[in-house]
Amino acid sequence: MEFKHIPVLLDESIEGLAIKPDGIYVDGTAGGAGHSLQIAKRLITGRLIAIDRDPDAVKVARERLYGYNATVVHGHFADVDKILSDLGTGKIDGMLLDLGVSSYQLDNADRGFSYHTDAELDMRMSREGLSARDVVNDYSYEELCRILFEYGEERYAKSIASNIIKSRESKPIESTAELAQIIKESVPQRVRREKNPCKKSFQAIRMEVNNEMGELSAALDKAFDALKIGGRLAVITFHSLEDRLVKQRFAEFARGCTCPPEFPVCVCGKTPRAKLITKKPIEPSEEEIKINNRAHSAKLRIVEKIKD
Repeated sequence: MEFKHIPVLLDESIEGLAIKPDGIYVDGTAGGAGHSLQIAKRLITGRLIAIDRDPDAVKVARERLYGYNATVVHGHFADVDKILSDLGTGKIDGMLLDLGVSSYQLDNADRGFSYHTDAELDMRMSREGLSARDVVNDYSYEELCRILFEYGEERYAKSIASNIIKSRESKPIESTAELAQIIKESVPQRVRREKNPCKKSFQAIRMEVNNEMGELSAALDKAFDALKIGGRLAVITFHSLEDRLVKQRFAEFARGCTCPPEFPVCVCGKTPRAKLITKKPIEPSEEEIKINNRAHSAKLRIVEKIKD
């Protein structure tokens, strides 16, 4: 299957990085190299480091970035500090993270991300470690409720978790179709009529399988630390939990004094380490959403480092 993925907020993210021809940039989510290629094209003596945990994406990125001053690494963006150290790279001028699952991963039935096609329950971006099958068949009722509610914001989390437990008592849940049917039977009929009720649960399980929130939290701190003064970190999110984390972490970077408001003078001595380039997130235009409906929930936030 051809690796097809339309990069979201492409012009806005490239402009937001303020790319220097001699700069060092990291694309932490190379995917089909959509963003990576546009960064690489703007470099003269600079260098691009493109990272992805998906071996399929790494293969495609290497092909599409051939001939450019780019290094493609099979790894996790949360390990950006180690990756840069291993490559002998110093501080960087910018880093981009385009979060969530790629169109290729959703459309490739064999990867088990989609509830529209029947496939083995997988959802691993790296093809290694914990799988969706493990989560669905091994997690306790309480653990299932937690991830469905926390990561999927699913109001019927208890009912879905209960029916998963009941179903797996007779035999393991092996496929996306089996799981989708259990979810559909766990929600009221009116909900099934309005829209596909599987989206939130599949999202929640995928986020658990790939430790997406933990990876993002670690990556934000490491990426910011890796920036030169004047370097920028740009993050595209597709989920309210991700966006909230990015917003809060960027606010922490940009916050100065942390003394209680009743203190007459500052005693903590802290000063801002960053400035917010985007006070509010940049969202896709109506035109982009018409071309690529999967962009509709995307939000781009950018921060610039002003102090180590």
